[in-house]
Amino acid sequence: MSYTGPDFDPPPERRSRRGPLTVALAALVCGGLLGWGVYAATGGTDDKGAQAGGSPSAAPRTPSATSSPTAGGSSPSAEGEESPASRTPSASAPAAVGPLEGKVVVIDPGHNPTNVKHTAEINRQVDVGTHRKECDTTGTSTNDGYAEAEFTLDVAHRLRALLERQGATVKLTQDRDRPYGPCVDERARIGNAAKADAVVSIHADGSGAGNRGFHVILPGSVNEGEADTRAIVAPSRALGERVAGSFVRVTGTAPSNYTGGGTGLVTRKDLGGLNLSTVPKVFIECGNMRDSKDAALLTSGAWRQKAAQGISEGIVSFLRG
Repeated sequence: MSYTGPDFDPPPERRSRRGPLTVALAALVCGGLLGWGVYAATGGTDDKGAQAGGSPSAAPRTPSATSSPTAGGSSPSAEGEESPASRTPSASAPAAVGPLEGKVVVIDPGHNPTNVKHTAEINRQVDVGTHRKECDTTGTSTNDGYAEAEFTLDVAHRLRALLERQGATVKLTQDRDRPYGPCVDERARIGNAAKADAVVSIHADGSGAGNRGFHVILPGSVNEGEADTRAIVAPSRALGERVAGSFVRVTGTAPSNYTGGGTGLVTRKDLGGLNLSTVPKVFIECGNMRDSKDAALLTSGAWRQKAAQGISEGIVSFLRG
């Protein structure tokens, strides 16, 4: 998301260009990850790495019938695929027996659909170690009004179901079960308190039209105030590499053409959700909601299922070592 706000001020670097037919994806350094290979870009457009990060988020409107939340709090499926029902509160169901038995995963759905009703509360400043910033924001939306907060919660529900089938204990930082937030510092504390083996924060960007693709945000080395990421930098990178590799393979989506230099990986030191984490954690920006081609993917239930599958397979690969 490229609005000025709590945990998502625009990253400083915006570069790279994607050709009209193919994108050569950089081979990720082995901590055990598969190589990227070559991606045939869908649409054959000549996307330029234009300056991103300036689009303010529109107040999220109620999504269309194919993507609006149900009364129970989960987005209905599109194209007929299963959409896991949400549970309240955000604790996991009893874990199934599987390869991730004994592992704890925390999923952090970015923002909260009801943040828009609590602007005073989410605008208050919190300490993120290196500086102070807003508790949270409303998030961005597509030009047609599909809110990032709805997108992130829908993907989180799908991801939770996939991981629980593998035997993991899964916890959500929020499940539309609180009036706003949690604030970015509390989001980090939830993962820490759970002693999570992995935490993934799900988002979608709000950059300019023509800026396309996903990127995974990794914590940089920070040791200031309450923030000390030195112990989690290496495992978080391993987690991020696996998530990025699986995401591109399952979804067929290319890495961002506007940040990360074509690698799909960006390291940042300004995000409270990463700075205050004491367990391996990454963010994933699944696409750009303000680009019409990316928006068509993000609003598709079938594609959101692929996104959840890609993230899940990356987490499973990381946790199985």
